[in-house]
Amino acid sequence: MPDPGPSPLQSSLPAAAARFGADLLTNAVANAPEVTAAVKPALPSGPPLSFLPAARVAAPTTAPTVDPGTVPVDAPVGAAVAVDLPVGVPADVPVPQAPAAERLLRGPSGLGTASLYPARRAEPAAAATTGPPVSGRPIPGLYHHPVAEPDPARVEEVSRRIKAWALDEVELYPEDWEDQFDGFSVGRYMVACHPDAPTIDHLMIATRLMVAENAVDDCYCEDHGGSPIGLGGRLLLAHTALDPLHTTEDYQPQWARSLHSDAPRRAYRSAMEYFDRQSTPSQADRFRHDMARLHLGYLAEAAWTQTDHVPEVWEYLAMRQFNNFRPCPTITDTVGGYELPADLHAQPAMQRVIALAGNATTIVNDLYSYTKELAAPGKHLNLPVVIAEREGVSDREGYLRAVEVHNDLMRAFEAEAAALAAACPVPSVPRFLRGVAVWVDGNHYWHQSNTYRYSLPDFW
Repeated sequence: MPDPGPSPLQSSLPAAAARFGADLLTNAVANAPEVTAAVKPALPSGPPLSFLPAARVAAPTTAPTVDPGTVPVDAPVGAAVAVDLPVGVPADVPVPQAPAAERLLRGPSGLGTASLYPARRAEPAAAATTGPPVSGRPIPGLYHHPVAEPDPARVEEVSRRIKAWALDEVELYPEDWEDQFDGFSVGRYMVACHPDAPTIDHLMIATRLMVAENAVDDCYCEDHGGSPIGLGGRLLLAHTALDPLHTTEDYQPQWARSLHSDAPRRAYRSAMEYFDRQSTPSQADRFRHDMARLHLGYLAEAAWTQTDHVPEVWEYLAMRQFNNFRPCPTITDTVGGYELPADLHAQPAMQRVIALAGNATTIVNDLYSYTKELAAPGKHLNLPVVIAEREGVSDREGYLRAVEVHNDLMRAFEAEAAALAAACPVPSVPRFLRGVAVWVDGNHYWHQSNTYRYSLPDFW
């Protein structure tokens, strides 16, 4: 009997790259009509990167009127745009050398892309910043990449739309919470994290989900009525707004009505409906999986709170790998208007990179929210507190050791991401990895600059 070869479930990263590389190479050639017929493969075309221009745009003599929903990346309204495509491969990989194809494969040079280029990481951090200085003080010694202030036109429009959604569509919060909603500055947050979003509509995908996730955290777990008691039941029912219940005709209407019963479920339901419209089925399933991870992390922290347990440092870090920002950077391709194929996303190397990014960004939250959490009633677990208690050191030493944990995670993320981009030069892979890196940088920017919510301890 002939050997049937490996099962599809045993596919390796190179094999997955080979499967998807043909369609993506066709896209490259489609954007480079001067490539010779000998190079152009006779293959069906894959989904084009339609929002990315094939050539640089000449400056218009007069600024046209632009719909804010179609403002291009990193450009003020009405301005001409010069965009480098966010894809790339190692220098030793042979590629068609036509000008358009060369541009397609050389990678980006704009906001947030420095973190995947080892040579750039050796540059002083200040060199990465352009425009006015970012408000707020960065944590001394924290390894990060400064970014420029996000486009104010986009920030204003996203902020306007998300507040209208919160008030009019899902009735998310009462009037006396308005200052807290405004202080969250979610529009600035999401524009900084997703500079490659082709339109405001794409930015709104991430913005609604971010607000909905925070509503669940605040109202179910934290300081707006949250409690560890009964949390599992509340989270399970809320999760059905993301991953719908399939039941009998007798009980389906009762479940459907329950999705409107409180603000977190209304927000989850609405945000997921918008996400489903602009994502592929595999992207939506990926997000649901990541949200299940998040909810599992909430439950672990709640269990420790109920038993007044301070975990070991490694146990705390395990919990934070689930209770973290992972659902946010893993939708960077949906927000960017393309898709990292499911088989590539599922590769262990990609999963490790995503986990490291999520872990590093979550420790950033622990560090910047440290004084805010200390001022709250009861004991709030965060990495500095756990290190200080479990390792028997001072609060200051616990905090500084947590900074080093973050720095180690960041360096591991960047090294692993660069290695994966070199090992798998399918254009969507380095593009996705750079999108995650940009999200990491934007997340730090928001924490540093949000002085409404955060202040630093006096440890220096």
